[in-house]
Amino acid sequence: MIKAAALAVLLCMAGAASAQSGSPAFCDRLTPLTAEQQDKLLRFAAIVRRELPDGEGAALVSRSGLDLSRFDIRYSHTGVAWRSATGAWSARQLYYACDEGRPRIFDQGMAGFAMGIDNPSLGYVSIVRLPPEAASALRSAALDTPRALHLLAARYSATAYPFSTDYQNCNQWIAELMATAWGDLADGDDLRARAQNWLRQAPYAPTPVQVPSRWLMWAAPFLPFVHLGDHPRDERAALQLRISLPSTLEEFAHQRLPGSERVELCHNGRQVVVHRGWTPVAAGCVAGEGDEIIPLDGI
Repeated sequence: MIKAAALAVLLCMAGAASAQSGSPAFCDRLTPLTAEQQDKLLRFAAIVRRELPDGEGAALVSRSGLDLSRFDIRYSHTGVAWRSATGAWSARQLYYACDEGRPRIFDQGMAGFAMGIDNPSLGYVSIVRLPPEAASALRSAALDTPRALHLLAARYSATAYPFSTDYQNCNQWIAELMATAWGDLADGDDLRARAQNWLRQAPYAPTPVQVPSRWLMWAAPFLPFVHLGDHPRDERAALQLRISLPSTLEEFAHQRLPGSERVELCHNGRQVVVHRGWTPVAAGCVAGEGDEIIPLDGI
């Protein structure tokens, strides 16, 4: 029961916005960061910025949230990292505005993005650097405000089905943004439907997440961020939910754009490990052969 509820409320819940005092408890960081933790996360963010591409393109950037390792999920939240003319990097992303009860689009500096990692003692960030043409198209789509907002659903669901316009989660907005950019889709009120149709044909095929208990299905009407009616009935019956996750976005980019490069960075409070390639860095931020190790205290 706890596992199913955790999946429901934790995806994309390491949101970018500050929750108001009357917001639900799980919209806030439960334990404030200490000065030492903030300092180490700022140092970690500086190394993340170092690994972002040159120029004014864009990259996919994902971060770990609360611990979803029991579902074999490391990353829960993806944004589009883009560089302004001044050289500053930001992450454009969808977050759930707890005080308003609706999704919003938000730009956040990379330091703030890194600080969204829930565990200050162990965190992961993944960067997918795209070929120049694809990166430029993604940046243009992300910064085209009318198109970006036409891709924003009115209703949020952490478990949003990728091929329904009823709901949306943070990663699904990125998937539809990728479709808009790489499919060169014109703006319009039906942009979400056209983006999802493009994704189907691409094909974009998220791996189903196995739900370990029927309790989630029964409890969904009582959870504010979870709606299951958009999922096909047979998939609900099989306790398998197709959901857009950072891993599915990265896999899609890798398959469609073979020239893409992936860098994974992690910290364990003592050091940063920089791991290059499409295999994951070892759990616990353990360096492997060829990984770069940077002591946090020595930066």
